[in-house]
Amino acid sequence: MSVKSEIESLLFVSSRPLTIKRLAEATGRDKKEVQSALDELLADYDARGESGFVVLRNGDEVQLATSPDHAEMVKNFLKDETFGELTRPALETLTIVGYRGPLTKAELEQIRGVNCSLILRNLMIRGLVETEGGKADDPSAPATYRVTFDFLRYLGIRQTNDLPDFEALSSDENLQKLLEASAAGKPAAPETPATE
Repeated sequence: MSVKSEIESLLFVSSRPLTIKRLAEATGRDKKEVQSALDELLADYDARGESGFVVLRNGDEVQLATSPDHAEMVKNFLKDETFGELTRPALETLTIVGYRGPLTKAELEQIRGVNCSLILRNLMIRGLVETEGGKADDPSAPATYRVTFDFLRYLGIRQTNDLPDFEALSSDENLQKLLEASAAGKPAAPETPATE
């Protein structure tokens, strides 16, 4: 595999600009070799003409970005992805994270019964859910998901305990009843504390 393709991969997955030094560390190459490969990569993108990507350079930092020619289309797409209405599965997931968080992805998927990777990603892009803890290289210590301050601000509440029927809906006992009823195919309402 060429240094140029390694650099391109790193630029593609990075959400922020990378320095020549950081690229050299990540590829295990010296800075001169990285600089040379980067020059080749820049020349390749310049020669392509109509590409969906460009390599931006600012001093010692470089970043892969979408082409300025597609800026309006990309902006509209991201606006729809970020600010469009939440789908029912996204609302369900957000509700579970709000009432049961922090919880792991595995716990969330056990409650919902489906893979939640894409939904969690979209909720994180919207700034409604965030991760805490966990280690990428240690599956025994998975990250947990919780709602963000933006979520609280949007709903106009100070903390998740202020959500409607929080105590009833966040209790393990009521969740277990809901899961059992769901498995049996019957609707079940959680017990709510008596009000005076």
